[in-house]
Amino acid sequence: MAKIIVDGVEVDVPPEYTLLQAAEAAGAEIPRFCFHERLSIAGNCRMCLVEVKGAPKPVASCAWGVRDCRPGPNGEPPEISTKSATVKKAREGVMEFLLINHPLDCPICDQGGQCDLQDQAMAYGVDTSRYHENKRAVPDKYLGPLVKTSMNRCIHCTRCIRFTTEVAGVSDLGAIWRGEDMEITSYLERALGSELQANVADLCPVGALTHKPEAFHYRPWELTKTDSIDVMDAVGSSIRVDSRGREVMRILPRVNEAVNEEWITDKARQIVDGLRLQRLDRPFVRENGRLRPASWQEAFATIAAKVKGTDPKRIGAVVGDLAAVEEIYALKLLMESLGVANIDARQDGTVLSPAHGRGSYLFNTTIAGIEDADAVLIIGSNPRIEASLVNVRIRKRWRVAPPPIGLIGENADLTYPTTYLGAGPDTLSELLAGRHSFAEALKGAERPLIIVGQGALARPDGLAILSLAAQLAQSVGAVKDGWSGFSVLHTAASRVGALDLGFVPGPGGLSAGEMAKGGVDVLFNLGADEIAVAPGAFVIYQGTHGDRGAHRADVILPAATYTEKSGTYVNTEGRVQLANRAAFAPGEAREDWAILRALSDVLGHRLPFDSLNALRAKLYEAHPHLAEVDLIAPADVGAAVQALAGLGGSVGREAFVSPVKDFYLTNPIARASGVMAECSALAQERRLVAAE
Repeated sequence: MAKIIVDGVEVDVPPEYTLLQAAEAAGAEIPRFCFHERLSIAGNCRMCLVEVKGAPKPVASCAWGVRDCRPGPNGEPPEISTKSATVKKAREGVMEFLLINHPLDCPICDQGGQCDLQDQAMAYGVDTSRYHENKRAVPDKYLGPLVKTSMNRCIHCTRCIRFTTEVAGVSDLGAIWRGEDMEITSYLERALGSELQANVADLCPVGALTHKPEAFHYRPWELTKTDSIDVMDAVGSSIRVDSRGREVMRILPRVNEAVNEEWITDKARQIVDGLRLQRLDRPFVRENGRLRPASWQEAFATIAAKVKGTDPKRIGAVVGDLAAVEEIYALKLLMESLGVANIDARQDGTVLSPAHGRGSYLFNTTIAGIEDADAVLIIGSNPRIEASLVNVRIRKRWRVAPPPIGLIGENADLTYPTTYLGAGPDTLSELLAGRHSFAEALKGAERPLIIVGQGALARPDGLAILSLAAQLAQSVGAVKDGWSGFSVLHTAASRVGALDLGFVPGPGGLSAGEMAKGGVDVLFNLGADEIAVAPGAFVIYQGTHGDRGAHRADVILPAATYTEKSGTYVNTEGRVQLANRAAFAPGEAREDWAILRALSDVLGHRLPFDSLNALRAKLYEAHPHLAEVDLIAPADVGAAVQALAGLGGSVGREAFVSPVKDFYLTNPIARASGVMAECSALAQERRLVAAE
């Protein structure tokens, strides 16, 4: 540790700290525009000037290290000042320069009320200018459907360029020309091609980049802010849902170092319009082949008449990808009371099961733990589109010290160099037998990481492939004291929670695929829109949107989305997370657990709770780890891997294929969004151009 004096306060900080970090450790506030904790240092804006004792002029604190400061003549610690008259005058001069060309359009700027430049101008700006030349004019750029540009406001902090290049891993933004003629632009003015592109608008300290879908829809001080969790994938990113009245207006990231740092995907952010479009807002009953509006009592009576006349062996329940733990648990209790064993939450056909231990289906390394891996093997997954923020962590690890990264499956651009090993199970067998050079890289690594994706598991031979991967993890020492390098990457927000609850077929029960193909006469469909149900079965669909599940339904029970209810989710690493209600469901739509509780009364099998708190009390009694919010319950990874390795089985020769065909249209909320449809069309266009 190094000693440094900041405004008379002596602090101990790591010598690699910058003066800006040291000042903040001492409690001093340093203004900045170009500096960002997660990006490389540019030193462009000079707003962070501080006075170093003995230096001839103020220095940029973001680019000056503590170890570079000279001690005093008698060995005293270096001394800096952040509040002296010299510093204040220097910052006022910087602000005056920044405002020479910046348009004074704050009343109509979408960034107003959340603009760093506006805030700092209040502290360091003056009410007159000594410059009377015409302000420069810069044409606005086209960056796609998500980012709106007003380039006259740009102060060339280059945060956007550094983010797209360093974090997102795509070189879509850059600077052209020099000096007064410098412009930030996308090459050939094409739409940005990253799944994380909208984060640049959050990073912009002025109003040059703003969120296009939200333009002129609200002012930030009008909004009610609610902490929640993203359910567009299984990462469980921390988000903040901002609403006005009954309507969600925007979704922003929250800082969570263990999961998403401070980024979210474009899908997580911009599905806001999908929350209100194509919504189911009243019950429906199919009569003479057509759906007609009905009352709740009529819908429940129709269901009860059908269920009471059906053998429990011919009744089944399937859970979709966006369901919270509470409603899955309520549905499980209802099915148990009816004597139904045909239950499944794996609508994609994955072979993961709690029978092999919790460690057999979790991302055991944890998302933050990726940064400690020194060799990575990805099997049957494209993390860039299946779990973009897991991919960001792998890229972050690669940028620090590139480990060998092997890929088995689709040869996709993951934004970092990979060694493409092969397309299918044959390559995995070669690695296990030591007939591939990458096997040596895994065995030579101290902390090897094996990531198994759903593209390898959602197939008939998935269990044999999972067993092969477990055998490989054992042979290369991926699971040992202090390191759990065997990890399963999920794509559905509800999957881990459902597996924790044991929502899988009971003894003699049918899987989701078997039920959908005609194995049952009555099917309870809890938001499962990615599975096609064959004709013949009576389908009760409980969901939010008029998607595939609603089209096939005989009775529709309108439910609340994740922003309209309080629910528990468990992410791919097993972290228990809580989503809070930010708005209210439209029309007659209700929370899923409440619908199931009311239905149980009509069916004559009343569930043992009357409130969400009572439901959770029973849930926590049966599954205590679900009460530990933001914690990961320990799993015996070694025993799980050993159990999987002993399963064996024969594997096919088909190549692994990612289950995510279109990143932007993976669930009913996204498919209802016009913004996501536009993004999907552009992505398809890019793929066609790349194929040529």
